[in-house]
Amino acid sequence: MVSLVDTFSFLDDSSIDWKTIILGFTVGQFIFENYLEYRQYRVLQRKSPPASIKKEVSQETFEKSQAYSRAKSKFSIFSGFYGLVQNLAIIKFDVLPKAWNLAGSLMAKSSFILPKFMGGVITQSLFFVFTSQILSTIVGLPLNYYQHFVLEEKYGFNKQTVKLWVTDMIKTIGLSIALGSPVIAGFLKIIDYFGDKFIVYLMGFVLFINLVAMTIVPTLILPLFNKFTPLEDGELKTAIEELASKQKFPLTKLFVVDGSKRSSHSNAYFTGLPWSKQIVLFDTLIEHNTTDETVAVLAHEIGHWKLNHLPKMLAISQVHLFSIFSLFSAFIHNKSLYNSFGFTEQPILIGFMLFNDIFQPFECVLTFGQNLVSRKHEYEADGYAENCGYAENLSRSLIKLSNENLSSMNADWLYSSYHHSHPILPDRLDALGYISKEKIGLDKKEEKEEKEEKRD
Repeated sequence: MVSLVDTFSFLDDSSIDWKTIILGFTVGQFIFENYLEYRQYRVLQRKSPPASIKKEVSQETFEKSQAYSRAKSKFSIFSGFYGLVQNLAIIKFDVLPKAWNLAGSLMAKSSFILPKFMGGVITQSLFFVFTSQILSTIVGLPLNYYQHFVLEEKYGFNKQTVKLWVTDMIKTIGLSIALGSPVIAGFLKIIDYFGDKFIVYLMGFVLFINLVAMTIVPTLILPLFNKFTPLEDGELKTAIEELASKQKFPLTKLFVVDGSKRSSHSNAYFTGLPWSKQIVLFDTLIEHNTTDETVAVLAHEIGHWKLNHLPKMLAISQVHLFSIFSLFSAFIHNKSLYNSFGFTEQPILIGFMLFNDIFQPFECVLTFGQNLVSRKHEYEADGYAENCGYAENLSRSLIKLSNENLSSMNADWLYSSYHHSHPILPDRLDALGYISKEKIGLDKKEEKEEKEEKRD
């Protein structure tokens, strides 16, 4: 049986200019994604909402939503260009081998404080990853600041202070080092130990990490960033517990998270292992929705669980990983690839990074398929909530969420296929068979007119 290494051995050719190929892929992806932004931007210049939701959305809300989406589109184009310049500079000026050598120097200078077992390529790889992450965070500070304190602030979404913003970044870097180190070390050790047979073992390792993350992230990591408070006894808690009991959902805990301290966006989700689930509600969701509407949102979330969407997505993820690891095994010893970027040695981590650059065009294509499956699951979860009798309340909640989050109500089909994991509001309402009885959001002028009519 011919291995993938043998099949792709012809690619290990010094005449192949891998640097130019990856440069071409990088620029090509930038052009493609900005073409999609251009298509979407034209849609965002429309003056009135789609006919199917014209009764549900006020003109004022629609115009603000369009303006917010245009602002995000412009920011996306600029940040994409900013990232492109960085990537081109990294490739053009051989930053990778220089950064790798810097990591080696830092490791040598830190040897007196490192345990004796820490040394060699794996430790150097860790220094490389975290040095790169810190530098990347610093380089990205201007854009990150603008996004939170200019763009989001302008449209009333940003609620965090500069102090909280800085604290979050420090916590994120610290957690990346503390939790990322054993994961990266394990990843590299498995490939090094099992050689060309690493694929199955590495997939098992990644699956194990995912299961561990499902356990520790909700209970240990997220509370470092937000305050989780048990939902108080009352009408909402009783209604949620009745829904969970009726659907045989293994609910163990109900929390409210103070999402409002960072943003006014709303959400709800559940976490935990198959036999023990916790539901988390954003305080903003409870504030802006009735009890029935909030329960309808959770019926949708329970629909994901009932229809086994998470295991299905996990299975798709495993197939995806298998394809990545299999193809990587064909490039891991490709000397011409390493040499093109100025490496005389062949560090596994660097090889995986370069392979990902080569694989990126295929990832772009796969994104369409992944979003297609995700949108299908959203429709199915909506349908489940509808079958539970929550079509009306779910529809009203979706309208409120869209209005409050200023979600885009129009979408170019190609842009949506590539960027949207969820269907847009008009499509979801159509699927739910929602018929408007009254406008959910009124602009100021309409509110005034309505009050005058009631007086008359």
